[in-house]
Amino acid sequence: MDGTIPSWFYTLPSLVELHLSHNKFTGCIGEFQFQSLERIDLSVNELQGSIPSSIFELVNLTSFYLSSNNLSWVLETSKFEKLKNLNDLDLTNNMLSLTMSVQSNSMLPYIESIELSNNNISGILSWNMGNDTLRYLNLSYNSISGFEMLPWSSMETLDLHSNLLQGPLPTPPNSTSFFSISHNKLSGEISPLICKASSMKILDLSHNNFGGMLPHCLGNFSKDLSILNLRRNQFHGIIPQTFLKGNSIRTLDFNNNQLGGLVPRSLIICRELEVLDLGSNKINDTFPHWLGALPKLQVLVLRSNHFHGYIGFSKIKSPFTSLKIIDLAHNDFEGDLPEMYLRSLKAIMNVDEGNMTRKYMGNDYYQDSIMVTIKGLEFEFVKILNTFTSIDLSSNKFQGEIPECIGNLNFLRGLNLSHNDLRGHIPLSFRNLKMLESLDLSSNKLSGRIPQELTSLTFLAVLNLSQNHLTGFIPQGNQFGTFGNDSYYKNTGLCGFPLSKRCTTDEIPYPSQEIHVKIESGFVWKITLMGYGCGLVIGLSLGCLIFLSGKPEWLVWIIDKNIHKTIVRNKRSTRRRGARRS
Repeated sequence: MDGTIPSWFYTLPSLVELHLSHNKFTGCIGEFQFQSLERIDLSVNELQGSIPSSIFELVNLTSFYLSSNNLSWVLETSKFEKLKNLNDLDLTNNMLSLTMSVQSNSMLPYIESIELSNNNISGILSWNMGNDTLRYLNLSYNSISGFEMLPWSSMETLDLHSNLLQGPLPTPPNSTSFFSISHNKLSGEISPLICKASSMKILDLSHNNFGGMLPHCLGNFSKDLSILNLRRNQFHGIIPQTFLKGNSIRTLDFNNNQLGGLVPRSLIICRELEVLDLGSNKINDTFPHWLGALPKLQVLVLRSNHFHGYIGFSKIKSPFTSLKIIDLAHNDFEGDLPEMYLRSLKAIMNVDEGNMTRKYMGNDYYQDSIMVTIKGLEFEFVKILNTFTSIDLSSNKFQGEIPECIGNLNFLRGLNLSHNDLRGHIPLSFRNLKMLESLDLSSNKLSGRIPQELTSLTFLAVLNLSQNHLTGFIPQGNQFGTFGNDSYYKNTGLCGFPLSKRCTTDEIPYPSQEIHVKIESGFVWKITLMGYGCGLVIGLSLGCLIFLSGKPEWLVWIIDKNIHKTIVRNKRSTRRRGARRS
């Protein structure tokens, strides 16, 4: 429905509940003539103006929902004095500001839930309504700079993230199970008093300026703790070493701090762990093989630390079987790529996406995030879709050849092996990576041709093969027509589109000695690499023309080492026969 709210709604003497949410009502809310209303829901409309004064006279009102409108008004807490039966208040997603009353502690004696997120509330709040009853308070996405106190004795969910809070961390009530104060300007150390919140399930202190050492109790103060997010602060020292046996920890995010030491071996008892992000710290350790025994681990980020040594083999028979995202970039790992682990990534193999329920990692009120590097640029995924998969082993000291087994990871979407010392050819098995969207093999010592079969990767949007020793003709077709010069930079042996360097006859990929192509008429054509005198040149030119034009569409070139050797032998024998005839 649209238009203004019909005026007769305001005059119904026995109206108890008014539900008009998720419509397109515009204009202002009228004044109610009677006080029978107990529940009002006008959320998700296009209403404007202020909240009518008659609403604050509805002494029987228990629920009031006005979220997601265009209301602009200064809300005075003294207005709530008569709403003694109000349980739920939701004014989210408007343009309301707030002024506090000294007597607010005596108001709303039965209030349990207040949602005022995404408004224009600012300043230091001394509002303490619902001291004994308030269980849920959401003031996120405002401009609040501080609180005089957090006095609520029954608080369970306290969401203060994305404000302008400054100073030390306000200690949440001991009853709190969800506490998010991320994306503020808080500083100082974390008091061990926070460990008294023994019912805590989600603790998010990320994106602040906290420093100092982490309290030792932070890993074991609550058996129900599921999320611990300390990302983007300035903590130093070591990661808490003790975790409760039988804990519920699902996500540990310490990314972008200054934490050092070793990866805590006690993490092995975190059997519910799905996300472990230790990236961008100062951890000095070897690869934590033992994490491969965690049955639910899906995301492992160790990038930008001081990890070192050979990754080698694991004593675990099938390690990391649930892993979907692994980021070991910018460390000092060396030796061959960890083929044993790459063979064990069952969660990236033979996945039927059609039978998957697409959802974000996390729960209804908290989603995991991750940083991903594409062509040298970092992007933050504020939510991680459960179908996203990625392997980043870039900027290490890996040597040797790229294992063919990577081609078995046919659900892989991102692969970055750049800035290592890898040699040999690009594996033909990469043609099996049908879901691949980003491939970065740059800054290695790869040689040989770019496999024509890679043109079958129709989801490939980012390709970087620059600064290698690749040679020959750049494959054409499908996504390869969208890649620019920078994808092939500093491969002096490459030729063809999009480079300005044209290919000579010897650089064009050769077909097999004899290819049978059948047209609809049933006539069979034969392209053979044989001829008399200039016949060979004409044959090669014709083959090149057919290849470049992409016609006939049913022509398939087959290139491998054996075929190439056969062609070379045929060319030599042709030259010898031509010499004898002359």
